Amino acid sequence: MNQSIDSVLQGTVVQKPLALMTENPQQPANIPSKSKPKPQVANQQATNKGALPQEDAAKRKSGVSRKKSIPAGLWTKCTECGTVIFNKTLLENLNVCPKCNYHFIIGAQERVLQLLDEGSFVEIASTLKSKDPLGFHGVKSYLEKLVQDQKKTGLQEACLVGQGTLDSIKIAFGVTDSRFIMGSMGSVVGEKLTRLIELAIDKKLPLVIISGSGGGARMYEGALSLMQMAKTSAALGNLSKAGLPFISVLTNPTMGGVMASFAALGDIIIAEPRALIGFAGPRVIEQTIRQKLPKDFQTSEFLLQHGLIDMVVERKDLKNTLARLLRYLS
Repeated sequence: MNQSIDSVLQGTVVQKPLALMTENPQQPANIPSKSKPKPQVANQQATNKGALPQEDAAKRKSGVSRKKSIPAGLWTKCTECGTVIFNKTLLENLNVCPKCNYHFIIGAQERVLQLLDEGSFVEIASTLKSKDPLGFHGVKSYLEKLVQDQKKTGLQEACLVGQGTLDSIKIAFGVTDSRFIMGSMGSVVGEKLTRLIELAIDKKLPLVIISGSGGGARMYEGALSLMQMAKTSAALGNLSKAGLPFISVLTNPTMGGVMASFAALGDIIIAEPRALIGFAGPRVIEQTIRQKLPKDFQTSEFLLQHGLIDMVVERKDLKNTLARLLRYLS
């Protein structure tokens, strides 16, 4: 009987329980093998690893983060080197990157605070406002663009002009703001600068103008904006005849009709480091002449080397440099 049973079982595969199966037949059945599959519970935990409780999942779904977010407006990323700078540190460094020395674009009000003696600036021609002589309409109308930039910058126009003192030296002072329609020169900007020059002549004051314009003449006003180039240049001719000095400071960027008129007519021309200075942009020039331009073409350092400007001065040294030049020229 036993022999017949054994003969029957010789051709039959016996299914052992999973927990008793081993790769090594000599290994005792009650000792788990190293290659034994992980329990299903462990697999389930691995599958659900990182799963959030229902409450946290609901918060994530509703956009509520468990981590506290950093408040906006505390940090600024340098566009030159990519360093993230604490805004307080950047402000204390006159809006210059402490790592790569990149000079950030700043507004007209900041220029007044940095260069003129506290409380000495008296603005003139503050009530002048641009009109829309051509009825210009594009994606936005000219009037809509004016209102938008007035709210953004707190200025009525793309320049501030007036009288003040720099290190106790009385000067006529003007500054254009590239944040206002790219600092372009329309009828009001040209008129305000001309009145500033006439003020310097009447009161026999040295003139300092800080230029920042990426737009040159203002296309919204057509030929009327181009006329401002001639008007400001003629006024500076009268200033020169009166024997009064004009110091022009070029910042990033100073381009187009602004550079082609009053900004290039200074008795002394100063530029901030690595400022973009020129008439047409480098891409337009390359496409026109079909030649590759030098790497640093139209930068302050390139133009200093080729004689267009007289000196490159860092922002932290600008006030002292202007004071020294004004005393010498006066």
